[in-house]
Amino acid sequence: MQTSLLVISIALKVLLYPTYHSTDFEVHRNWLAITHSLPLSKWYIENTSEWTLDYPPFFAWFEKFLAFFAAKVDPKIVQVDNLNYDTWITVYFQRTTVIVTELVLFWALQRLLKVMGNRPLQKILNWSLMLNPGLLMVDNMHFQYNGFLYGILVHSLVDAKQGNLLRSGILFAALLNFKHIFLYISLPYFAFLLRAYCFENSGNSIRARSWISAFRPFHLLALGLSVIAVFALSLGPFVALDQLPQLAGRLFPFKRGLCHSYWAANFWAIYSFVDRVLIIVVSKFPLLGQYLNLSLDPSALAATTRGLVGDTAFGVLPTVTAQHTLILTLLLQIPGFVAVFRRPTFDRFIGSIVLSAFASFLAGWHVHEKAILLCTVTMTVALANQLGATPNSGAGALADLRSSSSALTPRDVRAFMIVSLAGYIGLWPLFFTREETPIKVLITVLWFIIVGSGLDQCIPKPLNASPSSSAIGKSMLRYFTTLERLYVFGCVPVQLYVNVIHEALFGLETLAFLPLMITSVYAAVGVIYGWLLYSASYFSPSKVALDKKKKLR
Repeated sequence: MQTSLLVISIALKVLLYPTYHSTDFEVHRNWLAITHSLPLSKWYIENTSEWTLDYPPFFAWFEKFLAFFAAKVDPKIVQVDNLNYDTWITVYFQRTTVIVTELVLFWALQRLLKVMGNRPLQKILNWSLMLNPGLLMVDNMHFQYNGFLYGILVHSLVDAKQGNLLRSGILFAALLNFKHIFLYISLPYFAFLLRAYCFENSGNSIRARSWISAFRPFHLLALGLSVIAVFALSLGPFVALDQLPQLAGRLFPFKRGLCHSYWAANFWAIYSFVDRVLIIVVSKFPLLGQYLNLSLDPSALAATTRGLVGDTAFGVLPTVTAQHTLILTLLLQIPGFVAVFRRPTFDRFIGSIVLSAFASFLAGWHVHEKAILLCTVTMTVALANQLGATPNSGAGALADLRSSSSALTPRDVRAFMIVSLAGYIGLWPLFFTREETPIKVLITVLWFIIVGSGLDQCIPKPLNASPSSSAIGKSMLRYFTTLERLYVFGCVPVQLYVNVIHEALFGLETLAFLPLMITSVYAAVGVIYGWLLYSASYFSPSKVALDKKKKLR
């Protein structure tokens, strides 16, 4: 089954070779050229192209490795001044590197499957990640290397599950030096590794008087030196070149605005939408604005997205700064951090990672819509962990389910499916050409049906459950509330308007940002709702109470 899935996955991705690719394609071609043609001292200074190198050093070395083969295929690929070079051989070569490096994810999934040991899990997990709509769209169409990077993350999580905590920490430190977006989930890693690796018997809470006796100083030393060694290997050459400030400026460009040019489906999409509504209200009804004590900032009216470059300005609502988003993100991450620090089981750890990913996506500064993958991929691993602890169907299984803090529940399925659907639809505007519309719709809908139906089979059911209730079309929505079903089916008219009706009514130029805003806001509602569901499940009193009985796995 695993080989067949790999073949199907590769075949599908090869079929996507001729599809649209974004400016990210030229970004990575330029990085190939920079790392191949220029000395190390020029990597983070070179600016011939606007697409300057802004990933950490390990990813730059990864690009240099790929550039060795690129130069053999076509030397023009690695010429720094050969901007926007996208011949068919260049496109095919770069798309092939994405598929080949995604084997890191496939390998990680095979390790994860062996650890979890739930047979129905194989179908769900493989379909959910190897044929993941988000990865297919972002990596194999839009063009990035997320499959490779998330493969490293899954390897680290598998090691954590198996108790290989030092290696898990080293892999995560390496991952941070490939792509700094993973800093968003560093707090759970810190709490888990500190408590689980540096203290004995850390599956249970440590009483105050036993902290000293439980402390493992040599483990802390080993972990600390290992992490320092990874960062020294990555950053050391740039420290020697006195380029650390330049590197930091590339990695953390806080001069960008709160929102990306296309709003990510998060808090700030809702905030920006409310601001637009209030602008209209205050403009059309000034007396109402005065009554509500709402003032209008004229300087904010000229910008449509108000976030492409520079500071984001709002017309009515207070301006949000980078400091505000940082504080809010940390506040949202602290409860999960505390939960892991108090009781560092793997169940608590993986759930806290999911919550940290949500916090950074929902409240972060200048968040890209593609960052939803950090939420959906980690949710998939968390779901796999729950599936591994879920008993088979039957009356006895229901009793086992009630006694397990990590077993899969209907609420978990609802949260996962709603977040995934909303998040992947939130990626659709990245592909604005008509040729890609049926592709992005088809892969998302098929994934939703197949994975949703498979998850239904993994949830324990009473012996007298109706056989017809597991039919496709019913299974994936069985546990959804009426409002949740309305949201799922509401995606159809929303996307009909966005892709067909709006252009028919207004053309391409009038109210051009309205379809994007509708998609962002609708997707944001689903992502926020799914986050609330997942948070309610993670912090539910029953799960917390049951988890107290469990030792570190």
